Amino acid sequence: MSSLLDRVVIPVAGPEDAANTYESFRPRVVDPDGTVDTDVEIYVVYVVKKAGGAPDKASVVQREEHAEDAFERFEMLAGEDGLEIESEIRYGTDVADAILEYADELDASAIAFTSRGTGTWLNLITGGVRSSLLLNADRPIVVLPTDMEE
Repeated sequence: MSSLLDRVVIPVAGPEDAANTYESFRPRVVDPDGTVDTDVEIYVVYVVKKAGGAPDKASVVQREEHAEDAFERFEMLAGEDGLEIESEIRYGTDVADAILEYADELDASAIAFTSRGTGTWLNLITGGVRSSLLLNADRPIVVLPTDMEE
């Protein structure tokens, strides 16, 4: 039986975000009784945003290390549940485009992420990554809930 999350791309923005995203994603693949959907294919992506000609704020090496830390965090948590992940660093001047391109290459069934950063209205006005994903995706987008108390 096919599921929305059979082959899911999960973008992360760093180690803390990776942990929060996995905790929000976990209930979709681990039942309350502990049964794990090991058929799900999880592809975690970190996009190194390039400045497009302007000097970058952080070096590429620093960003790649940050990505590897995020992948390790996500993989550790998923591994505790018996899940395996694939991870990849992508590069681009537009983060949403890089995520969508990766999902297209994988023929992902969905893109799942936790919303972070600016508020919804500001994001819609400024055209942030979240809005760009929601408006331009050619596959389902799953916005995972976040803990509103934090």
